[in-house]
Amino acid sequence: MLIAFCIYKYFPYGGLQRDFMRVAKEILSRGHAVRVYTRQWEGDKPSDLEVIKVPTTSIRNIGKNIQYYRWVQNHLKAHPVDKIVGFNRMPNLDIYFAGDVCYAENNKNRSFLYKLSSRYRHFIKFEAAVFNKGLNTKILLLTEKSKNDFQKHYDTEDSRFYLLPPGIDPDRKYDKQPSNSRENFREEFKIQPDQKLLLQVCSNYELKGVDRSLKALANLPEEIKKKIVFFVVGQDSPDKMRQLAQSLNIQDQVHFFGGRDDIARFMLGSDLMLHPARHEAAGIVILESIVSGLPIIVSGACGYASYTDKAQAGIVLNEPFNQNEYNQAIRNVLMDTVLLKKWSKNAKDYADRTDLYGLAKKAADIILDQQ
Repeated sequence: MLIAFCIYKYFPYGGLQRDFMRVAKEILSRGHAVRVYTRQWEGDKPSDLEVIKVPTTSIRNIGKNIQYYRWVQNHLKAHPVDKIVGFNRMPNLDIYFAGDVCYAENNKNRSFLYKLSSRYRHFIKFEAAVFNKGLNTKILLLTEKSKNDFQKHYDTEDSRFYLLPPGIDPDRKYDKQPSNSRENFREEFKIQPDQKLLLQVCSNYELKGVDRSLKALANLPEEIKKKIVFFVVGQDSPDKMRQLAQSLNIQDQVHFFGGRDDIARFMLGSDLMLHPARHEAAGIVILESIVSGLPIIVSGACGYASYTDKAQAGIVLNEPFNQNEYNQAIRNVLMDTVLLKKWSKNAKDYADRTDLYGLAKKAADIILDQQ
């Protein structure tokens, strides 16, 4: 079979992009072909993927989306495929991989004027073209919560939803790393024995709440704060958050890294993961933290937040988010070394007994009608 994958942007460090690549490779491994339509591709291109860069000229993202969709439809008419799989929402998909939160639900409290905007109307139209009742598009879900949100707004039939297991790369697991990884990492980055290293991994600093973390660290008692180092890893411009760190007088303790391929090392070298995202359909970094044995404090807005509770590996914050609750949670955890060790052990135990790795195989089964 020839399968078309539609994704607006590919870069190696986004959660959606990593899921896309794993599913593509799984389909290729079964002897099928994959053609990718994308507006932007960063990083290496696997030689067995047919990657087609879609030309767009619009300045605005919604204009680019519309141009992309029309160009792809015309190309598919001239060069047909067996299935069309979307990793972004658009009309005429056979399968949609639901890696983003429900737009209608996330914007339900917006003003009347905002809902008249071209931006709102575009995203609602493209979302409805996937989820409206009566359509045939199969929907690959990451969490049950997402299903409830979509059905609330579009009355989508139960039979069209397929819940996927998580899809962590098994190589991220703690027991796949060299035994001295933590010591070598902390020596390389000059982390002292009495210091606690806090980590946040994300490709959109504002959406994932880096500002919330900076405010929480600035709020720590001085005796705790002076022994904290905070690493922020991910593909985004650090300028705005760096300015915030300076205004909070914690700039010397905060270090920004771009996207990296050695996240497993960062997780093994850290003491606590922070992920206070404003919204997150799933949050693969939550599971990667757990399989690394790294305790985590995560916002309840994340689809995978429940795994933190299941693993007893950290704290899930209440929604709506409360900055004081977050501040206090970090403070309490940093004062309790025994609790951190317990959470780390719990996380490893959970990773040993739970299937957190099967997403790509299940998605490929559904795409190829082998489920």
